[in-house]
Amino acid sequence: MTIDPLQLAVPPVRQLGTYVPGKPLSELEREYGIRDSVKLASNENPLGPGPYARAAIARATQSLGLYPDGNGFELKQALAKRHGVGIEQITLGNGSNDLLQMLAEAFLTAGVEAVYSQYCFAIYPLVVQATGATARVAPAYPDSHPMALGHDLDAMAKLVNAHTRLVFIANPNNPTGTWVEAAQLRRFLANLPTTTVVLVDEAYFEYAHNEHARLAPSSTGFPDASLWLREFPNLVVTRTFSKAYGLAGLRVGYSLSSTGIAEVLNRVRQPFNVNSLALAAAEAALDDVEHLRLSLTVAGSGMQQISTGLKMLGVRVYPSIGNFVLADCRRPAGEVYEALLRQGVIVRPLGGYELATHVRITIGTEQENARMLAALALALK
Repeated sequence: MTIDPLQLAVPPVRQLGTYVPGKPLSELEREYGIRDSVKLASNENPLGPGPYARAAIARATQSLGLYPDGNGFELKQALAKRHGVGIEQITLGNGSNDLLQMLAEAFLTAGVEAVYSQYCFAIYPLVVQATGATARVAPAYPDSHPMALGHDLDAMAKLVNAHTRLVFIANPNNPTGTWVEAAQLRRFLANLPTTTVVLVDEAYFEYAHNEHARLAPSSTGFPDASLWLREFPNLVVTRTFSKAYGLAGLRVGYSLSSTGIAEVLNRVRQPFNVNSLALAAAEAALDDVEHLRLSLTVAGSGMQQISTGLKMLGVRVYPSIGNFVLADCRRPAGEVYEALLRQGVIVRPLGGYELATHVRITIGTEQENARMLAALALALK
């Protein structure tokens, strides 16, 4: 008798969906016979790693026969200096996604609850469901709100109760590009019970502080939640090197928290979860101020280029302070996505987020942005 492995899995996993990443360039070119395609689907930095990181990677290849430093001491030391925290408050992850899973494994189980917002990052529901915990989903702001589709912290607060162990807040949020301002977020944190751990996911933090990318006056109140760690011992802040620092292929992120929470996370963290190349590249990237500045400049000017171009095509563009824009094409996103693929351009359709006519477009180089806009003009015809 053949046994279905799915029936052997624990109940929460049986109902679990699979995260679908953005289509890679190699897959598009293989399937469609296209060359020189453009990927604007996964919010990567089009410039890639800077010269400091590239040099550090080259040096680190000399010791690939050895396991990496399982504690990541040198990177932690650099991060501790950068953030003004103790090294014992830092947990390293295989990308910040790894930290999200650690938090769920450490604090969630059947019988407790987690709260997140509608249209939140897709990984939050997946890690919650895998633990058997109950998800409480707060409705996002309506499409007519100035922060359309963004986190409504008042709605989220109403779902928090004695059973709530974990709250997820992405700031800025992926895929909407929306954000929560400092006073609003601080008030929310202050009113949470101390038995509730709250994650503030700042994967796009550097872009949010990019003066070139600020399209809305209200964005001036964007917070740095890591400055509040002493005030809120139940706060966890995550950052990543995959976005502004251009190290998406190496997968390295980190969390900042109280020493107690970091100790708990390190109990579930896998040994050697960050590889040698990633550790070396991330440490070097922190010092490459010029490459970060250039990356933010490219993102800021590209944001203006894409936003203006999309509006000229009659596409609704939502305000964003990430390195991407949410666009409503006012027709099935799958059709737009397919039409762009045939022209060698990859964006991200958002049907899986229940945004049936929306696509998310990463800011690329000036040439990549122009190619996407030309392809979209043909697709919309």
